[in-house]
Amino acid sequence: MSQNNFQTKLKSHNNTYKELFKRHPSNPILTAKDWPYAANTVFNPAATMYDNKVLLLARVEDRRGFSHLTKAVSEDGISNWKIDPIPTFESDPVHYPEEAWGIEDPRITWIEELGKWAITYTAYSQGGPLVALALTKDFVHFERFGTIMPPEDKDAALFPRRFNGKWILIHRPIPSYQGSGANIWISHSKDLKYWGDHQILLNARQGGWWDANKIGLSPQPLETDVGWLILYHGVRQTPSGSIYRLGLALLDIENPAKVLRRSDEWIFGPLESYERYGDVADVVFPCGWVLDEKSGIVKMYYGGADSCIAVATASLSDLLEYIKRCPEPK
Repeated sequence: MSQNNFQTKLKSHNNTYKELFKRHPSNPILTAKDWPYAANTVFNPAATMYDNKVLLLARVEDRRGFSHLTKAVSEDGISNWKIDPIPTFESDPVHYPEEAWGIEDPRITWIEELGKWAITYTAYSQGGPLVALALTKDFVHFERFGTIMPPEDKDAALFPRRFNGKWILIHRPIPSYQGSGANIWISHSKDLKYWGDHQILLNARQGGWWDANKIGLSPQPLETDVGWLILYHGVRQTPSGSIYRLGLALLDIENPAKVLRRSDEWIFGPLESYERYGDVADVVFPCGWVLDEKSGIVKMYYGGADSCIAVATASLSDLLEYIKRCPEPK
């Protein structure tokens, strides 16, 4: 190979990976040290806009190992967080025994038709994790629907509007037969309580892929002019443990069951010390993102190593440009 050909190939190879999400220099932006009451760790926050401010609903784990959810609000979504002095949303095992071991990993969707935010979360029971749902107008009072999926199931979020008269939920059941993989599914409902028409949306790949065998939804779906943008996590098993990384998919705007594009490569993975070392090593786990309509900037909020909260930003136009170049699913 000539020197010129070698340099051309090297340049092309080096330009393959573009950093779509950039970590904020203040990371981690929230830890247990910032909390107004005793906590072991804070991580995996849902995110939404509320009263023109960024609202996070963070997972807070106590020293028993049980989790609850607490609200943190900021003008700029980076600093000067106002955190509720007591838990915002706790498990209620007396009335909802499926929450006996805590509630975890929320996602938030604004439902215009209802004038409420829908919070999907994982209720942790003796029978395993289940998807649960609550509605709220003010993040103070909550209307619980209880569990809406049987165990084991998690990583759920609602689309913000109906399709052909039905709500659609993305979620990730874990099959008892692990050889079939843990895939992302969608289900349909007329009343948000009883769900059917279940089907696989994204398959976990097999073999050496970064998202082989186990995948799950990360933040809530983001509506764009070209389709629903989905950020999902893939789990790769290695001799020294699991690695959680992130990829993108694009769904049809009127039929979210149709996958238009899916990234072959992971676009974001554990790199910094607060992502690589903690209660669970090598984990980046976002449960929420918000879009600034004026600037077109997406803020992605994620848990680092199950021990802190961090944020990374990306241009929505860059994300869409990237995903539109990704392959169509076979």
